[in-house]
Amino acid sequence: MMSSITLAADPVQHVINHAFVVNEDGYWLWSTAQTNMVLTSIIMLVGGLFVAKAVSTGEEGQGHARWVTNNRFAHMVEVICGYLRENTVRPLIGERTEKMMPFLWTIFFFILINNLLGLIPLLDLQNILAGAMGSDMVAQHRAFIGGTATQSIWVTGALSIAAAIAINAAGIKELGLGGYLKHLTAEAPIFVWPIIIPIEIMGTFIKPIALAIRLFANMTAGHILVAVLLGFAAVDGFTNENPLLGFPIGVVSSLGVIAIYFLELFVAFLQAFVFMFLTTVFISLLAHHGDHDHDTAHEIAEAGLA
Repeated sequence: MMSSITLAADPVQHVINHAFVVNEDGYWLWSTAQTNMVLTSIIMLVGGLFVAKAVSTGEEGQGHARWVTNNRFAHMVEVICGYLRENTVRPLIGERTEKMMPFLWTIFFFILINNLLGLIPLLDLQNILAGAMGSDMVAQHRAFIGGTATQSIWVTGALSIAAAIAINAAGIKELGLGGYLKHLTAEAPIFVWPIIIPIEIMGTFIKPIALAIRLFANMTAGHILVAVLLGFAAVDGFTNENPLLGFPIGVVSSLGVIAIYFLELFVAFLQAFVFMFLTTVFISLLAHHGDHDHDTAHEIAEAGLA
């Protein structure tokens, strides 16, 4: 049976999606990523109801206190939501902000919570528990929960498809079908349409693909780095037969893990923000803009895809 220490020697196993239920044909019916996403949805539903109740306006008899959020966690979420709406989205899409915010908030917090769950060693705790119970789940490389859902290109791909639908649906609603199709010409002279139109059509697919790959690559790289450092600490460090060599390696690796964990916490928030922000930018591109606003949005989009 593979032990948790042996598993640490393969850092990728800490991050990637693992099957839990497989049918006779070898198709995965349930995996750790699915569990993580269901758990994220539950956290969002329960947490959302809690925050909504905490930020709701109180009774008139409470005076000025009726306007004050009565919970620190709810206040933090309220501040995040307010910043995203007023400082990030509204400057780009203006009056459509209120209609688009439910989707943009949802995609931000869904990615964020999945990123944060990936930093919790749920897979390792499960492996230790399974080993203590004599289960063969670890030997079969199966698990119920753990890893990082946003590390899976299938998950980030599904998120990017949802974003692409929202981007193009918002564009058609804003411009009308005729205006949306006219946008593919980039208002260029008709003799360059054979070049411009295919480029614009490819851009429609490239934008969500870039969103998927960016999130997938960042979460994979960072989490594998954490797993590698943990492997050094566990295998080459504190469990090394030579304590004079192993102890320093374990200490340095452990300090590195702590530093990278703080960095990964920042990256978890950053990548959720970047995905939501670029989705907003792409929505803003399919709208009626002044020349300055349109050029600025294109510059932001190009910088985000670089």
